[in-house]
Amino acid sequence: MERKFKRVLLKLSGESLAAGSGHGIDTTRLNQYAVQIAEAVRSGIEVAIVIGGGNIFRGLKGASQGFDRVKGDQMGMLATVINSLALSSALESVGQPAEVLTAIAMHPIGHHYSKWRAIDAMRAGKVAILSGGTGNPFFTTDTGASLRGVEVEADVMLKGTRVDGIYTADPEKDPSATKFDSITYDEVYQRGLKVMDLTATAMCKENHLPIIVFDMDTPGNLAKVLSGEPIGTLVY
Repeated sequence: MERKFKRVLLKLSGESLAAGSGHGIDTTRLNQYAVQIAEAVRSGIEVAIVIGGGNIFRGLKGASQGFDRVKGDQMGMLATVINSLALSSALESVGQPAEVLTAIAMHPIGHHYSKWRAIDAMRAGKVAILSGGTGNPFFTTDTGASLRGVEVEADVMLKGTRVDGIYTADPEKDPSATKFDSITYDEVYQRGLKVMDLTATAMCKENHLPIIVFDMDTPGNLAKVLSGEPIGTLVY
């Protein structure tokens, strides 16, 4: 694999781990992810990962059902830790060392996150899995991924989704939707596109962290993105 990037922040959605069932963890999907990520590390790329928790619990949805918003978001943070442990186990089963770092102190489940511990792990050839969001309520895991990407000095945030890029409308609902090859942060905002929440997009813009939105659910796509193939959509 030709390397286009030295260090990347890979953002994975919790829902994609459920592989269509809507909830829980699909082990086939999980293992597909692990194989692709391990291949990236073997090619010399340093990888940090932030994974959502929507396949287990979504704080905002919980709040709409009567949960206290802060407690709901804390439950969502714990869901991301469960997914992170599952991913670290899958990576280790294919021979790829990984380290789970948590935004809230959760010894012995994972080490408390710090920028330097995450970078040390990546330099040692491990995948740094950064869980627990930002550790604060009212922030999504997209914002957590933006923050961690900036902190660990990633070259790019790779947002792996079930759609192959950013469209003028939801392609699953509107067959006339057309795909962008590239788009600016400002245009994402002006068009009201649901790429990430506004806080996450603003953080990437302010800190010059480009985003590539791509279909992670097709095996082989991560290698294509990392080698610079023009799949997905670049946000800059």
